[in-house]
Amino acid sequence: MTRIPLDNTGGPKMADYHHKNQCTWCDGCGDYGIWTAVKRALVELGIPPHGVLLCYDVGCHGNMSDKLQGYRFHGLHGRVLPFASGAKLANPVLPVLAHGGDGASFSEGIGHLVHSIRSNYPIVFILHNNANYGLTTGQASSLTWQGQPMNTSPNGIPEHTLNSMDFVFSLEPTFVARGFSGHIDQMVQILKAAIQHNGFAFVDMLQACPTYNQFATHEWLMEHVYDAAAEGHDPTDFAQARRIATDTSKRISTGILYQNTAAPSFYDRLKPREGRSTFAVDEVQKVDVTEYMKEFL
Repeated sequence: MTRIPLDNTGGPKMADYHHKNQCTWCDGCGDYGIWTAVKRALVELGIPPHGVLLCYDVGCHGNMSDKLQGYRFHGLHGRVLPFASGAKLANPVLPVLAHGGDGASFSEGIGHLVHSIRSNYPIVFILHNNANYGLTTGQASSLTWQGQPMNTSPNGIPEHTLNSMDFVFSLEPTFVARGFSGHIDQMVQILKAAIQHNGFAFVDMLQACPTYNQFATHEWLMEHVYDAAAEGHDPTDFAQARRIATDTSKRISTGILYQNTAAPSFYDRLKPREGRSTFAVDEVQKVDVTEYMKEFL
Protein backbone atom coordinates (compact mmCIF):
# COMPACT_ATOMS: atom_id res chain seq x y z
CA MET A 1 0.00 0.00 0.00
CA THR A 2 1.41 3.36 -1.02
CA ARG A 3 2.03 5.68 1.91
CA ILE A 4 1.49 9.43 1.89
CA PRO A 5 4.67 11.35 1.04
CA LEU A 6 6.00 13.72 3.67
CA ASP A 7 8.19 15.68 1.28
CA ASN A 8 6.14 18.57 -0.06
CA THR A 9 8.84 19.98 -2.35
CA GLY A 10 7.10 21.36 -5.41
CA GLY A 11 3.83 19.96 -4.11
CA PRO A 12 0.37 21.47 -3.70
CA LYS A 13 -0.24 24.92 -2.30
CA MET A 14 -3.10 26.36 -0.30
CA ALA A 15 -4.23 28.17 -3.44
CA ASP A 16 -4.86 24.81 -5.10
CA TYR A 17 -7.68 24.18 -2.64
CA HIS A 18 -9.19 27.62 -3.17
CA HIS A 19 -12.75 27.72 -4.45
CA LYS A 20 -14.61 30.74 -5.79
CA ASN A 21 -17.69 29.99 -3.67
CA GLN A 22 -17.84 32.21 -0.61
CA CYS A 23 -18.20 30.76 2.88
CA THR A 24 -21.63 31.31 4.39
CA TRP A 25 -21.01 30.44 8.04
CA CYS A 26 -21.89 32.93 10.75
CA ASP A 27 -19.14 35.34 11.77
CA GLY A 28 -17.03 33.64 14.42
CA CYS A 29 -18.09 30.09 13.50
CA GLY A 30 -15.49 27.46 14.33
CA ASP A 31 -15.88 25.93 10.88
CA TYR A 32 -13.61 28.63 9.47
CA GLY A 33 -10.72 27.37 11.58
CA ILE A 34 -11.34 23.70 10.83
CA TRP A 35 -11.71 24.47 7.10
CA THR A 36 -8.31 26.17 7.17
CA ALA A 37 -6.65 23.41 9.20
CA VAL A 38 -7.87 20.68 6.84
CA LYS A 39 -6.41 22.44 3.81
CA ARG A 40 -3.13 23.15 5.58
CA ALA A 41 -2.77 19.56 6.76
CA LEU A 42 -3.31 18.20 3.26
CA VAL A 43 -0.87 20.69 1.74
CA GLU A 44 1.81 19.96 4.33
CA LEU A 45 1.46 16.24 3.60
CA GLY A 46 1.84 16.90 -0.12
CA ILE A 47 -1.69 15.75 -0.96
CA PRO A 48 -3.25 17.61 -3.93
CA PRO A 49 -7.01 18.14 -4.30
CA HIS A 50 -7.31 15.23 -6.74
CA GLY A 51 -5.54 12.95 -4.25
CA VAL A 52 -8.08 12.97 -1.41
CA LEU A 53 -11.77 12.24 -0.86
CA LEU A 54 -13.60 14.69 1.41
CA CYS A 55 -16.96 13.45 2.70
CA TYR A 56 -19.53 15.62 4.49
CA ASP A 57 -22.64 14.92 6.50
CA VAL A 58 -25.60 17.30 6.69
CA GLY A 59 -25.03 20.28 8.98
CA CYS A 60 -23.30 23.63 9.06
CA HIS A 61 -19.98 21.89 8.49
CA GLY A 62 -21.45 20.31 5.34
CA ASN A 63 -21.50 23.75 3.73
CA MET A 64 -17.73 23.24 3.45
CA SER A 65 -18.28 20.70 0.68
CA ASP A 66 -18.44 23.34 -2.06
CA LYS A 67 -16.01 25.81 -0.46
CA LEU A 68 -12.79 23.99 -1.38
CA GLN A 69 -11.46 22.02 -4.32
CA GLY A 70 -11.13 18.26 -4.36
CA TYR A 71 -13.26 15.16 -4.72
CA ARG A 72 -16.18 15.89 -2.40
CA PHE A 73 -19.25 13.94 -1.33
CA HIS A 74 -22.20 15.42 0.58
CA GLY A 75 -24.29 12.65 2.11
CA LEU A 76 -27.46 12.08 4.12
CA HIS A 77 -27.89 13.10 7.75
CA GLY A 78 -25.92 10.75 9.99
CA ARG A 79 -24.85 8.54 7.10
CA VAL A 80 -21.45 9.86 6.02
CA LEU A 81 -19.40 7.07 7.61
CA PRO A 82 -20.74 4.11 5.57
CA PHE A 83 -19.99 5.91 2.32
CA ALA A 84 -16.55 7.10 3.44
CA SER A 85 -15.61 3.63 4.71
CA GLY A 86 -16.78 1.95 1.51
CA ALA A 87 -14.81 4.38 -0.63
CA LYS A 88 -11.67 3.72 1.40
CA LEU A 89 -12.05 -0.05 1.19
CA ALA A 90 -12.46 0.20 -2.57
CA ASN A 91 -9.31 2.31 -2.95
CA PRO A 92 -7.13 2.04 0.19
CA VAL A 93 -4.37 4.32 -1.15
CA LEU A 94 -6.74 7.27 -1.29
CA PRO A 95 -6.87 9.35 1.93
CA VAL A 96 -10.49 9.72 3.06
CA LEU A 97 -11.66 12.41 5.48
CA ALA A 98 -15.24 12.27 6.75
CA HIS A 99 -16.91 15.18 8.55
CA GLY A 100 -19.95 15.00 10.81
CA GLY A 101 -21.66 17.11 13.44
CA ASP A 102 -22.35 16.13 17.05
CA GLY A 103 -26.09 15.94 16.32
CA ALA A 104 -25.89 13.60 13.35
CA SER A 105 -23.02 11.52 14.70
CA PHE A 106 -24.37 10.85 18.21
CA SER A 107 -28.05 10.60 17.32
CA GLU A 108 -29.12 9.57 13.79
CA GLY A 109 -25.73 8.11 12.89
CA ILE A 110 -24.57 6.68 16.20
CA GLY A 111 -24.85 3.10 14.97
CA HIS A 112 -22.53 3.87 12.06
CA LEU A 113 -20.06 5.52 14.44
CA VAL A 114 -20.06 2.45 16.71
CA HIS A 115 -19.24 0.03 13.93
CA SER A 116 -16.75 2.33 12.23
CA ILE A 117 -14.72 2.44 15.43
CA ARG A 118 -15.00 -1.26 16.28
CA SER A 119 -14.19 -2.21 12.68
CA ASN A 120 -11.22 0.17 12.61
CA TYR A 121 -11.95 1.38 9.10
CA PRO A 122 -8.84 3.29 7.90
CA ILE A 123 -10.40 6.73 7.56
CA VAL A 124 -10.30 10.05 9.40
CA PHE A 125 -13.50 11.18 11.09
CA ILE A 126 -13.69 14.85 12.10
CA LEU A 127 -16.45 15.54 14.61
CA HIS A 128 -17.60 19.16 14.38
CA ASN A 129 -18.63 19.48 18.01
CA ASN A 130 -20.58 22.63 18.81
CA ALA A 131 -23.08 20.86 21.10
CA ASN A 132 -26.19 21.69 19.08
CA TYR A 133 -27.92 21.36 15.71
CA GLY A 134 -26.75 24.68 14.33
CA LEU A 135 -28.04 24.32 10.77
CA THR A 136 -31.63 23.88 11.95
CA THR A 137 -31.42 26.86 14.32
CA GLY A 138 -30.12 25.62 17.60
CA GLN A 139 -31.92 22.48 18.70
CA ALA A 140 -30.27 20.51 21.50
CA SER A 141 -28.17 17.49 20.57
CA SER A 142 -27.05 14.48 22.58
CA LEU A 143 -23.97 16.49 23.57
CA THR A 144 -25.74 19.68 24.69
CA TRP A 145 -24.86 20.52 28.27
CA GLN A 146 -27.33 20.18 31.10
CA GLY A 147 -29.40 23.19 32.08
CA GLN A 148 -28.84 25.09 28.84
CA PRO A 149 -31.94 26.61 27.21
CA MET A 150 -32.11 25.80 23.51
CA ASN A 151 -34.66 26.70 20.86
CA THR A 152 -36.78 23.55 21.23
CA SER A 153 -35.94 22.92 24.88
CA PRO A 154 -36.17 26.29 26.66
CA ASN A 155 -35.98 24.60 30.06
CA GLY A 156 -32.93 22.53 29.17
CA ILE A 157 -32.84 18.94 27.94
CA PRO A 158 -34.74 16.32 29.98
CA GLU A 159 -32.24 13.58 29.03
CA HIS A 160 -28.74 13.29 30.43
CA THR A 161 -25.89 14.53 28.24
CA LEU A 162 -24.00 11.75 26.50
CA ASN A 163 -20.35 11.49 27.54
CA SER A 164 -19.02 11.21 24.01
CA MET A 165 -15.40 10.49 24.87
CA ASP A 166 -16.25 7.79 27.39
CA PHE A 167 -18.51 6.27 24.75
CA VAL A 168 -15.74 6.31 22.13
CA PHE A 169 -13.16 4.80 24.48
CA SER A 170 -15.57 2.01 25.43
CA LEU A 171 -15.29 0.81 21.81
CA GLU A 172 -11.49 0.32 22.03
CA PRO A 173 -10.47 2.89 19.38
CA THR A 174 -7.01 3.02 17.84
CA PHE A 175 -6.77 6.82 17.47
CA VAL A 176 -8.47 9.53 19.51
CA ALA A 177 -7.64 13.22 19.37
CA ARG A 178 -9.29 16.47 20.38
CA GLY A 179 -8.71 19.89 18.90
CA PHE A 180 -10.14 23.37 19.24
CA SER A 181 -11.13 25.49 16.27
CA GLY A 182 -9.24 28.46 17.70
CA HIS A 183 -5.89 26.62 17.69
CA ILE A 184 -5.19 26.06 14.01
CA ASP A 185 -1.55 25.00 14.33
CA GLN A 186 -2.48 22.22 16.75
CA MET A 187 -5.40 21.10 14.57
CA VAL A 188 -3.03 20.83 11.60
CA GLN A 189 -0.67 18.55 13.53
CA ILE A 190 -3.56 16.42 14.77
CA LEU A 191 -5.00 16.03 11.28
CA LYS A 192 -1.66 15.13 9.74
CA ALA A 193 -1.20 12.36 12.31
CA ALA A 194 -4.79 11.20 11.80
CA ILE A 195 -4.39 11.00 8.02
CA GLN A 196 -1.25 8.89 8.41
CA HIS A 197 -2.84 6.56 10.97
CA ASN A 198 -3.67 3.09 9.61
CA GLY A 199 -7.09 2.76 11.18
CA PHE A 200 -10.11 4.76 12.29
CA ALA A 201 -8.96 8.17 13.51
CA PHE A 202 -11.57 9.87 15.70
CA VAL A 203 -10.90 13.61 15.90
CA ASP A 204 -13.18 15.62 18.17
CA MET A 205 -13.00 19.26 17.10
CA LEU A 206 -14.50 21.58 19.68
CA GLN A 207 -15.87 24.62 17.96
CA ALA A 208 -17.83 27.71 18.83
CA CYS A 209 -21.34 28.29 17.51
CA PRO A 210 -21.70 32.05 18.04
CA THR A 211 -25.38 32.11 17.11
CA TYR A 212 -26.89 29.27 19.13
CA ASN A 213 -24.34 28.01 21.67
CA GLN A 214 -24.05 30.62 24.39
CA PHE A 215 -22.32 28.34 26.94
CA ALA A 216 -19.20 26.91 25.24
CA THR A 217 -18.19 30.14 23.53
CA HIS A 218 -14.91 30.77 21.75
CA GLU A 219 -13.65 32.71 24.76
CA TRP A 220 -14.74 29.99 27.20
CA LEU A 221 -12.99 27.31 25.17
CA MET A 222 -9.82 29.40 24.93
CA GLU A 223 -9.70 29.56 28.72
CA HIS A 224 -10.40 25.89 29.38
CA VAL A 225 -8.49 23.84 26.78
CA TYR A 226 -4.91 22.73 27.34
CA ASP A 227 -2.35 20.79 25.31
CA ALA A 228 -1.96 17.36 26.91
CA ALA A 229 1.41 16.77 25.23
CA ALA A 230 2.82 19.90 26.88
CA GLU A 231 2.08 18.29 30.24
CA GLY A 232 3.84 15.03 29.41
CA HIS A 233 0.86 12.93 28.38
CA ASP A 234 1.75 9.53 26.90
CA PRO A 235 -0.66 8.81 24.00
CA THR A 236 0.08 5.08 24.17
CA ASP A 237 -1.38 4.84 27.70
CA PHE A 238 -5.02 3.85 27.14
CA ALA A 239 -6.14 4.26 30.75
CA GLN A 240 -4.56 7.67 31.15
CA ALA A 241 -5.90 8.82 27.79
CA ARG A 242 -9.42 7.79 28.71
CA ARG A 243 -9.16 9.53 32.06
CA ILE A 244 -8.01 12.89 30.74
CA ALA A 245 -10.36 12.72 27.75
CA THR A 246 -13.47 12.18 29.86
CA ASP A 247 -12.61 14.48 32.77
CA THR A 248 -13.70 17.91 31.56
CA SER A 249 -14.86 19.21 34.94
CA LYS A 250 -12.16 21.89 35.17
CA ARG A 251 -10.05 21.70 32.00
CA ILE A 252 -10.34 20.07 28.60
CA SER A 253 -7.42 18.10 27.19
CA THR A 254 -6.48 18.54 23.55
CA GLY A 255 -3.97 16.96 21.20
CA ILE A 256 -3.43 13.31 20.30
CA LEU A 257 -4.88 11.60 23.36
CA TYR A 258 -4.51 7.97 22.30
CA GLN A 259 -2.94 6.06 19.43
CA ASN A 260 -2.37 2.36 18.89
CA THR A 261 -0.21 1.77 15.83
CA ALA A 262 -0.02 -2.00 16.29
CA ALA A 263 -3.68 -2.83 15.67
CA PRO A 264 -4.40 -3.86 12.07
CA SER A 265 -7.05 -1.94 10.17
CA PHE A 266 -10.21 -3.54 8.83
CA TYR A 267 -8.67 -3.86 5.37
CA ASP A 268 -5.56 -5.54 6.74
CA ARG A 269 -7.74 -8.22 8.36
CA LEU A 270 -9.61 -9.13 5.18
CA LYS A 271 -8.56 -12.70 4.28
CA PRO A 272 -9.85 -12.49 0.68
CA ARG A 273 -7.49 -9.58 0.01
CA GLU A 274 -4.37 -11.36 1.21
CA GLY A 275 -1.74 -11.69 -1.51
CA ARG A 276 -3.57 -9.41 -3.93
CA SER A 277 -1.62 -6.62 -5.60
CA THR A 278 -4.76 -4.85 -6.82
CA PHE A 279 -7.56 -3.10 -4.98
CA ALA A 280 -11.29 -3.33 -5.56
CA VAL A 281 -11.26 -0.14 -7.63
CA ASP A 282 -8.75 -1.79 -9.99
CA GLU A 283 -10.95 -4.84 -10.46
CA VAL A 284 -14.05 -3.05 -11.72
CA GLN A 285 -14.99 -4.31 -15.17
CA LYS A 286 -17.93 -4.46 -17.53
CA VAL A 287 -19.96 -7.65 -17.34
CA ASP A 288 -22.55 -8.72 -19.89
CA VAL A 289 -25.69 -9.55 -17.88
CA THR A 290 -27.93 -10.24 -20.89
CA GLU A 291 -28.11 -13.96 -20.10
CA TYR A 292 -29.22 -13.27 -16.54
CA MET A 293 -31.94 -10.82 -17.63
CA LYS A 294 -33.73 -13.16 -20.04
CA GLU A 295 -36.11 -14.55 -17.43
CA PHE A 296 -37.37 -11.02 -16.72
CA LEU A 297 -38.06 -10.15 -20.37
